[in-house]
Amino acid sequence: MTGTPPSAQLRTDQPHPARVYDFYLGGKDHFGADREFGQRILSICPQLRPLARANRRFLARSAGVLARDHGIRQFLDLGTGLPTSPNLHEVAQSVAPDSRVVYVDNDPIVLTHARALLTSRPEGATDYIDSDVIDIDRIMRQAARTLDFDRPVAVSALALFHFLPDPRPADLLARLRSRLVPGSFLTISHVLPALQDVAAAYQAKMGLGTLRDRDEITALFGDFELLEPGLVDPYLWRPELDPVEQEPGDEIANLGACAVARKPTD
Repeated sequence: MTGTPPSAQLRTDQPHPARVYDFYLGGKDHFGADREFGQRILSICPQLRPLARANRRFLARSAGVLARDHGIRQFLDLGTGLPTSPNLHEVAQSVAPDSRVVYVDNDPIVLTHARALLTSRPEGATDYIDSDVIDIDRIMRQAARTLDFDRPVAVSALALFHFLPDPRPADLLARLRSRLVPGSFLTISHVLPALQDVAAAYQAKMGLGTLRDRDEITALFGDFELLEPGLVDPYLWRPELDPVEQEPGDEIANLGACAVARKPTD
């Protein structure tokens, strides 16, 4: 999500963050330029592949917790990226079939895969919005076709805000938080300054890359209250819910951080 208009031409000769991320995850929806760039990044930081996979497992665990333990039935996913099972709606609807999920992205290749994101259980609903994440007012207007913003909504932005320069994330999140009712949730994951060399490579190739430390990431939640265990590495967020053999653990320590927070009801 970089400010490119929704009608942006699909360029297969240049790497794109969503497709490179798909390469890290072992997906099939990428091209030669993405693989070439991804391999170069892995030569700089081979831990990025297990970090991406840990981030994906965090998505599944956090969505499951919100649906199962907090009764959330509405989800808004910013910067969706390419479909990788389990998708957010698959996790939420496995707990509560009536869950409603709206995905947001402005990458043309994500748009071509939107049908995979819209395969909802009949009791629930899914929708896809083709929009830049910085246009949060437009996103919320269109999301209201599927979601009721007078009730709690869980908003997720995973591996997204390190692609946006300051002050954009803080500004758009302030507007978003103010429009969510108490009992709503915000889920964020973000890379940490230890990935400076990776960020520099992205910046040189794509004009992207903004690193933030743990205090700066925590500040993005505003007055929302962090759920336990707070802001932690992705593999440390409720790992007992998704035991993984040979968890990378220390291999990816301090490369990324994530948290889930709730808007106070008092």
